[in-house]
Amino acid sequence: MARSKSAEREARQARERLRTYTARQTVHETATHRRDRDNWIAIIAAVAVVALVTVAQLAYFSSGPGAPVAAPNASPHETQDPSQLVGDIPSPELSEFRTWTGELALNDVELDFELDGAAAPQAVAAFVQQVQNGYFIDKTCHRLTTGGAKLIQCGSLDGTGAGDPDFRFGPLENTPADNLYARGVIALARAGGDAYSQGHQFFIMYETGTLPRDLAGGYTVFGRVTGGLDEFVEQIASEGVVDGAADGLPVVETIITSVTVQ
Repeated sequence: MARSKSAEREARQARERLRTYTARQTVHETATHRRDRDNWIAIIAAVAVVALVTVAQLAYFSSGPGAPVAAPNASPHETQDPSQLVGDIPSPELSEFRTWTGELALNDVELDFELDGAAAPQAVAAFVQQVQNGYFIDKTCHRLTTGGAKLIQCGSLDGTGAGDPDFRFGPLENTPADNLYARGVIALARAGGDAYSQGHQFFIMYETGTLPRDLAGGYTVFGRVTGGLDEFVEQIASEGVVDGAADGLPVVETIITSVTVQ
């Protein structure tokens, strides 16, 4: 009888140990599952945030400069595809592969500048040709940005920022390898992802900033402002954008009143 009670007690203790072990295993498996689930949620959220930031940056600059001197690419000149050129695009030789100087007046603000025909001969040739044929006079500066990269964009054919399908050229030249566009940089605007959508429009950085690359690359830097930028900021940029936006029409209506090169 004593042996029977001892056996029952041992069996009961064994069942208790089994229940305790099973309960601990269930708790452990639940905690592991929850931890794995939380880790995956965190990873997915991080990827989503990175994707949203990237898309936002590309969308922001694809409409104008889509938007810079920083270190240029090691190979600043790509092979040109003549079939992509549209309109009266001058030979890069018009740049004379030299430094040009000039003056650009936005309203009553005079900006001294220089163009680098050695680093960006096609862009300089196109700009010089447009100056010489009077294209830029009375064209508007339709875009000012006050958040992120700070720039003003000018030269649109119709004043809206739409491209001119009858005047397009490429490829890109002298794009900063580090995506840094220094204060005073003058660069060509283009459509997002299209290296042969450069045309009349250019932008001026009034503060140093970065512009993200897209599928086509960066933006062609062809000159820099050497004087007058402080006056521009004081009289135009500091007044901001219409409706308090960070990107859009400047509050101060801005017109190219004169431009010369030599």
